[in-house]
Amino acid sequence: MTVHSDGVFQKKRGGELLRRIQKAAVLGAGVMGASIAGHLANVGIPTLLLDIVPRDLTEKEKQKGLTLEDRAVRNRLAQAGKDRLFKEKPSPLYTKEAAERIEIGNMEDDFDRLSEVDWVIEVVVENLEIKQDLFKRLEKVWKPGIVVSSNTSGISINKMVEGRSEEFRKHFLGTHFFNPPRYMKLLEIIPNEKTDPAIVEDMKSFAEEVLGKGVVICKDTPNFIANRIGTYGLQVTLEAMEEMDLGPAEVDAITGRAMGRPKSATFRTLDLVGLDTFVHVADNVRENVDDPEEKAAFEVSPLLKKLVENGWLGEKSGQGFYKRVKTEKGKEILVLNPKTLTYEPRQKLKAPSLEASKRAKGLPGKLQALVYADDVAGKLAWTITKKVLLYSAARLEEIAGDITSVDRAMKWGFNWDLGPFEMWDAIGLEKSVNRMREEGETIPQWVEEMLQSGKTAFYQTEGGKNRVFSIGGKYEEVEEHPKAISLARLKEQGKKIFGNRGATLIDLGDDIACLEIHSPKQALGPEVISMINKSVKEVRKNYRGLVISAEAPNFCVGANLMMLLMEAQDYNWPEIDLIVHQFQQAMGSLRTLEKPVVAAPYGMTLGGGVEVCLPCDRVQVAGETYMGLVEVGVGLIPGGGGNSEMLLRFTEGVDPKDRISLQPLVNHIFMTIGQAKVSTSGEDARKYKFIRPYDGITVNKDHLIYDAKQVALGLYNAGYKAPEPRKIPVVGETGYNTLKLGAYGLLKSGYISEHDYKIACKLAFVLSGGNVPEGTLVDQQYLLDLEREAFLSLIGEPKTQQRMQHMLVKGKPLRN
Repeated sequence: MTVHSDGVFQKKRGGELLRRIQKAAVLGAGVMGASIAGHLANVGIPTLLLDIVPRDLTEKEKQKGLTLEDRAVRNRLAQAGKDRLFKEKPSPLYTKEAAERIEIGNMEDDFDRLSEVDWVIEVVVENLEIKQDLFKRLEKVWKPGIVVSSNTSGISINKMVEGRSEEFRKHFLGTHFFNPPRYMKLLEIIPNEKTDPAIVEDMKSFAEEVLGKGVVICKDTPNFIANRIGTYGLQVTLEAMEEMDLGPAEVDAITGRAMGRPKSATFRTLDLVGLDTFVHVADNVRENVDDPEEKAAFEVSPLLKKLVENGWLGEKSGQGFYKRVKTEKGKEILVLNPKTLTYEPRQKLKAPSLEASKRAKGLPGKLQALVYADDVAGKLAWTITKKVLLYSAARLEEIAGDITSVDRAMKWGFNWDLGPFEMWDAIGLEKSVNRMREEGETIPQWVEEMLQSGKTAFYQTEGGKNRVFSIGGKYEEVEEHPKAISLARLKEQGKKIFGNRGATLIDLGDDIACLEIHSPKQALGPEVISMINKSVKEVRKNYRGLVISAEAPNFCVGANLMMLLMEAQDYNWPEIDLIVHQFQQAMGSLRTLEKPVVAAPYGMTLGGGVEVCLPCDRVQVAGETYMGLVEVGVGLIPGGGGNSEMLLRFTEGVDPKDRISLQPLVNHIFMTIGQAKVSTSGEDARKYKFIRPYDGITVNKDHLIYDAKQVALGLYNAGYKAPEPRKIPVVGETGYNTLKLGAYGLLKSGYISEHDYKIACKLAFVLSGGNVPEGTLVDQQYLLDLEREAFLSLIGEPKTQQRMQHMLVKGKPLRN
């Protein structure tokens, strides 16, 4: 497969070239439509964003003397949608420049242009008649080959195209993005009865490869998979809260991380989604199912109806189940009292099962400690879990047909750690079903038959391969994307070369090894450094190349701060000096290894995490990668070679005598490190030169290690040679004074503290090359020595140690 920077998607299927998505159009510039256009632009696809023509002028338009015939007025709604992309947080865009790929228009003047695109996505109001009318109109300008899809969250895909030609219907399907489209992994694809299977396959591949999505193929049923089960789960949670006389904050304490769900749990999630949106989704299921019992389950509670009537819709209206207020203590979050409809301070729920769950190892252990406990938290967790599991099993054949699709939909669409059937395995299928029977629940027939046949889990691992139970009565191998490399599975298959508590070297095949960092929070300490050195020796001797990555939520959050602080508080300067020296040497060994080294970072890649990437031959970043040398936030400067590596990158090809060119480059590095700037995406990391023009971006994180491996193989097969050491031009004492003067101005203006200024001066001294003449050429080791000396000096400062302590305790920087 090839993904070009212009968004072209091209892939072979049995020798046949698949369709090319070079340009797209989005119909509807509301929050969702504009955000979908934004993500298409993120991945390089020029997109036409259209909305309806306004019927009235705004006061501002009247003041400008505009009329309803002016394009600025006619395109107003689409322009507003595009403008909103720059204001929303988190940003829908990888970079602001991505929005240049979005062209705005309206559905009258520009409708004929839909014949020029390869994919049209409808994102208008959730009304069947409006959608039907739009597709009737679209077919008149549509050309065979153009894919048309609807982003509906639950309206029937088949009904939308009733009356359309068979050829049009062959090219039509549902593509249900989850909000926000840039960040949410799930894309539900829903074929209609006539959709060409080849088009379904093409769009699935396109979504996975180019858009970075996890795709689940759904049946055309109300709310499809994720919203059907997720909405049911929220409904039964509301019901349980009222029955157990609990409040939203108490429920959220149980239904968040303790149950393997997001921190936003239930009611914070509802506030984020919008209570009116949730009511609409619940009503859609209720109105479109036939089972009276299921209809009743989706009847919205009086409490929720009252909140919507009051306009208390959640985050977008300023209050819902929670409300942010300003108090004497600062900003405070109050929680709704469901009985009085007033807001009160949150009370922390204390329950033995919650504490037991925290102490338990692994998510299965945590879940079992919670759901089988006989206290308020255990009873609520059991009630909710039981109902969701039984509902998922009862509706499986109707909404999906296979277990894996349901589990993936809930993990990718609702950010659950485990899908319903994985959760059922985690709490023990036999044990839980026995309890359900005792409580008078009806167990779906296929589950009963499965247990009677001696099968006691939905999933099993055999020969290092994951297998899942099918309703047909046998286990089948879980279908995985060929690019989805699992380091955990490779270790199960005996591919571990060696390892310790901090990192493991794994054989990826094709003579490429992968160093997996798995220390707590992927922090860099002696064990990781030892494994880097050992891995370099192993790769030099027996492999073609090395990939460095991880499988935790983040790539690396930096050095082991706790260890460094403890050594500093013990005045163990020789030990700190040794650790920093060893880290620098380990990074140098990555740079000079005779085999290609490819870093594959993702998520938070901070401090030492960036320093691991900088000396590598290539960096293959995930689309969602947030890179930054952030050491000043804890009162330090980069100590693992980050300063010298940035100088190497910025000064490549610069004449050492050309101060006019050199000083601004050093200023840029100084501001990047001194202000602890962090990229907003993998693409954004380019402007800081954390990644270079020839480094790659993988939008689908599941494919990251595979892509990094291919890069390493490509470099090796091209006759790789390690880079020659080169001298680095520095601005010297003159440049140092320039940097100091800038920092002094910030100090006097009140933008930085005295300690910030001290850190800035140390950083300036290192980046300028110390007390040498301007234009001096120095080697990297000279700069490393300056860096280490500055690092040791700063870590001995009481205010730096206060910053380190604050970060460890509070998880955020201290300005002192």
